[in-house]
Amino acid sequence: MTDQTRSPEFRLVAHVLDGLRQDLVQGAFTYRSFPPIRTDGPLARRFPQPLRQTVVWLPHLAVLGVAFVVWWLAATNYYGPAAIVSGVTGVVVLLSLITPVGAFWLSLCYTPFLSFATGETWGFPWPPVSLVAHVAVMVVAAARTRPRTGAWMWLITATYSVFVSLFLAQGVDGSVGVVLFVSALLLMLVALFHVRREAEQEVAAQQTVTAFERDRRTTLEERTTIARELHDVVAHHMSVVAIQAEAAPYRVENPPPELEAAFATIRENAVAALAELRRILGVVRAEDYEAPNAPQPVLADLDTLLTNVREAGLPVEKTVTGAVRPLPQGVELSAYRIVQEALSNALRHAPGSTAKVEVSYVLGGFGLRIVNTAPQRLVKPSPGAGHGITGMRERVAMLNGEMTADVTEDGGYEVAAFVPVPLAEQDSGPRSRPASPSGPAASPGSVSGTDSASHTGSVSGTDSASRTHPATGTGSDPAPGSGTPSGPDSSTPSGTKET
Repeated sequence: MTDQTRSPEFRLVAHVLDGLRQDLVQGAFTYRSFPPIRTDGPLARRFPQPLRQTVVWLPHLAVLGVAFVVWWLAATNYYGPAAIVSGVTGVVVLLSLITPVGAFWLSLCYTPFLSFATGETWGFPWPPVSLVAHVAVMVVAAARTRPRTGAWMWLITATYSVFVSLFLAQGVDGSVGVVLFVSALLLMLVALFHVRREAEQEVAAQQTVTAFERDRRTTLEERTTIARELHDVVAHHMSVVAIQAEAAPYRVENPPPELEAAFATIRENAVAALAELRRILGVVRAEDYEAPNAPQPVLADLDTLLTNVREAGLPVEKTVTGAVRPLPQGVELSAYRIVQEALSNALRHAPGSTAKVEVSYVLGGFGLRIVNTAPQRLVKPSPGAGHGITGMRERVAMLNGEMTADVTEDGGYEVAAFVPVPLAEQDSGPRSRPASPSGPAASPGSVSGTDSASHTGSVSGTDSASRTHPATGTGSDPAPGSGTPSGPDSSTPSGTKET
């Protein structure tokens, strides 16, 4: 007979008996030590830190206390050999710490032997010593296994109690009702504890998965935004290359054919690269996205940004160290966005604080440090997604830089980043602001509360839920041969402070 031909009732009974075998028969006497509870658990957290190392052994002390009560009952109710025989029941209680299911079977089998050995007739088959010990063993075993095991132990205890009372004592004694009622009540509490613990574990696991997916989605969105911005930067330079390659032959009188062919090839490659850029960008750009018509912001626009931040209620000052020089446009754009996001976080999470922006031009790189003081007013819950730091890290990682973010000692917050910039790229950095190809105009200094990556110059961006502390990467070594400031921020002398 196979499972397909068996009746549903037969399969149900087979499933129930298989569960009984797994819970109470298979590996019943396997050694399973009772580990201490966690120091960060809900019980241990209620005690001071010095007592937590002792509190972790509280369940073991409770079992030891029950065993002591059993020994006390044996000593006060029996004398001589009977007291020794009944005292063994306390050892069975202690065995529940190392083999809970085995201790249940020992307690159940030892109960009739104890009654006959001591000649106990009152409360048969559950004299006080056996009653306390057996209920304690069932509770410990159910707490260490699962609620279904506790249900099986209660049913077996009920069956045993009724059978012994009817066939050996000629009637059901009142101790049977006490055992079944008290054990059922305690086992229900243990089952509720199991259900709550499993629910908390599921919620914690779901929160972990949700946080991971949210971080991953935020990272992908930020990379898409970076791709859009880089398209505007690269497209501008490729357009310049194509136009200059087309106009170059007309600037030379009677140019050789080889030169004309070379410039024609350069122009064709530049146009092909532009077409490829637009095709790739169409994959990552949303249908409702419109590219900004205004130029992409650079470090020269920081003064406008800081002015808007001050008007929004955050006092901020800027300090520039090193010789100001032009940097690659992608570096300047990312630096601007990082400052923008950090100041946006300060506005949201540190009301009443002050902020400082440090820009450092060092040999072989570029450093940023944005720090704000502790909030002076009540911090209101922010509706942001809490992942602005993720976007900043993506930008720094794209430039092979390093970034850290963490709470300062005085309760403020610090964001620091360092981006390596080879001298060759510094020399070929942008001397002027390029225009973006298409889209609606965007003011480079507007203050908004939306995504900082899609609003040129706005103080915005999603907020960060987690922050970690960095190496600033700042310094004061000027690039060789740059005795005077130059580049986009040439109006600010090196080493000066603006408030």
